[in-house]
Amino acid sequence: MGVNPEPRKKKKGGEGRATSKEVAAEVGVSVATVSNAYNRPDQLSEGLRERIFEAAGRLGYSGPDPLGRSLRRRRSGAIGVLYADRLSYAFTDPAAVMFLEGVSLAAEEAGLNLFLVPGGYGLSGGSEAVLSAAVDGFVVYCVSAEDPVISAVIERKLPVVLVDDPSRDGATSIGIDDEGGARAAAEHLAELGHRRFAVVSFKLTLEPDRGLADPARQESADNEDTRSRLKGYKTAIEKAGVPWGDVPVYECPENTPEEAKAAAEELLAKEPRPTAILALSDQLAFGVMEAAKGFGLSIPGDLSMVGFDDVSEAARSSPPLTTVHQPHVEKGLKAGRKLVALLEGGDPGEPELLPTKLVVRGSTASP
Repeated sequence: MGVNPEPRKKKKGGEGRATSKEVAAEVGVSVATVSNAYNRPDQLSEGLRERIFEAAGRLGYSGPDPLGRSLRRRRSGAIGVLYADRLSYAFTDPAAVMFLEGVSLAAEEAGLNLFLVPGGYGLSGGSEAVLSAAVDGFVVYCVSAEDPVISAVIERKLPVVLVDDPSRDGATSIGIDDEGGARAAAEHLAELGHRRFAVVSFKLTLEPDRGLADPARQESADNEDTRSRLKGYKTAIEKAGVPWGDVPVYECPENTPEEAKAAAEELLAKEPRPTAILALSDQLAFGVMEAAKGFGLSIPGDLSMVGFDDVSEAARSSPPLTTVHQPHVEKGLKAGRKLVALLEGGDPGEPELLPTKLVVRGSTASP
């Protein structure tokens, strides 16, 4: 009688990863049978599956290689979010964090992973990151139509959902009523009696500037949300009888409180000083409020302040910030679900524009 060979032992570190072929030889089955144990367990008896898993554990085989499996299936199991800034900022901007929460919820529902891809003009390797990202589709979050990374997205020929940007090239989109929200904010200040306004803005073009932006530069703004918010402010302020050309608009190269603080220090040094400042985001509004305190100004006694986004910190600031609410998590969730629908061959639905609303708190009062 023949003698069964001694079972092979688990490979030690550095000896290489065990293969399905070795497991198959150990159990005395085909490689396809080992594959079925992991990918199609219903095709095998429970006893055979247990023998395969026992041998795999003994040899140190942890299952099919995820990369190889994704290449065979032509699916990565991940959706990409193309973010228009450096990755580190995505986790410090409260609005972006809430949006990503919504996309993550959609990914979890579909059993997919999330892959965050940096974009934005001036960031090294942006297009290369898009071209090499192992994703099945993209949610493009607030990226300028002029940004080179958009060409890289189109080159991939993957399903795409645009966020805070109109539909183009057949891609579906989701956004918010930026113009209506901004108009409501400026109308609120005008109804309180303000006539000396200033605006603290995002960067206006792919090559950002720092300082006062004349009307021509404002018109060149290449992000849809920026253009729409400025348009909403302009409509309401001119309706109140104030020429838009009399309203200083300060461009910040980054959406951070530090940039806004520097902007406000210049705006508040002007004579006559503005009695109300509109910021294109809550992050910018927080910087303005800090600068005002440095000037010894009270809010809202000496200066009224309105933000945009209604992040959670807005209700906790001192004083609580009057701002425009937008549904960040819902926007991310809907964007993610639209992309999942495309990946599954379904209908993502029509482009959507979610409503905004003004939330009046303690940072605004009559001048």
